[in-house]
Amino acid sequence: MTIELSIVIPMYNEEDNLEHLFARLLEVLTPLKITYEIICVNDGSKDKTLKQLIDCHQSNPQIKIVNLSRNFGKEIALSAGIDYAQGKAVIPIDADLQDPPELIHELVNKWREGYDIVYATRRSRQGETWVKQFTAKMFYKVIGRMTEIKIPPNTGDFRLMDRKVVNAIKQLPERTRFMKGLFAWVGYRQTFVLFDREPRFQGQTKWNYWKLWNFALDGIFSFSLLPLKIWTYLGLIISLLSLAYASFLILKTLIVGTDVPGYASLMVAILFLGGVQLISLGVIGEYLGRVYEEVKARPLYLVSDLWGLEYLQLERLN
Repeated sequence: MTIELSIVIPMYNEEDNLEHLFARLLEVLTPLKITYEIICVNDGSKDKTLKQLIDCHQSNPQIKIVNLSRNFGKEIALSAGIDYAQGKAVIPIDADLQDPPELIHELVNKWREGYDIVYATRRSRQGETWVKQFTAKMFYKVIGRMTEIKIPPNTGDFRLMDRKVVNAIKQLPERTRFMKGLFAWVGYRQTFVLFDREPRFQGQTKWNYWKLWNFALDGIFSFSLLPLKIWTYLGLIISLLSLAYASFLILKTLIVGTDVPGYASLMVAILFLGGVQLISLGVIGEYLGRVYEEVKARPLYLVSDLWGLEYLQLERLN
């Protein structure tokens, strides 16, 4: 049977949301009168998420489960779900219900108009602190200036992708995966729909500011070489300023003689240049570390168990 629509949901400790999530999804998908599947990727949950997913699968075979061997992170879990999705169109969505399933109707309608990617852009972000909203806004501005890839602002993973887009994304093998950037990088015919993002239904977010900071760095270092160029230009500027200052000291010595050198100014210069060198080494190290991860060529993820997708595992083994 041909599957027209695949819903991909990465999950980590989402037991409080599952019942309401599936109720809203089924309420939306049933009236569409298309064949569908719901791919749930259990990313090493420590609560009863997996047990509840198995119960849901047994009562509704269209709910299928990819159980990863451990927690690999949301971006990898999302990639696993996309790998196993068989639909002509694929929609990633979060399990916390901040992205409303009711928007799927609009995404599908735009897809039927001929668009290959239909992404959901947040008109407002309810339930988030002003700090979170401000930092998110600044991140999209910074990465928009630093990369040639046009990553849509205020847009998460919630979108519809045609099968040819999914097949293109599956060809991208990098280990440090910034999915928003990969979705934009492949191109194709894109459009958007607007929505108001709701507060999380139940539970606590898994993202703290440290994780968000590292996630932002992954996005910048994965899609821009500008950080490396900055330190090249900064080194050139400092060298020119040093040459100008040296010329000034030579002229001053020839004209008015020598002064007793100042200890404070010497220490400031040493500490400043030392700091610049350490920061530049850190930036180089970020890129080098990512190269190291790539050359090891480890698999993105390991699957422990499958429910409803066993036939795909047999095909891959053969």
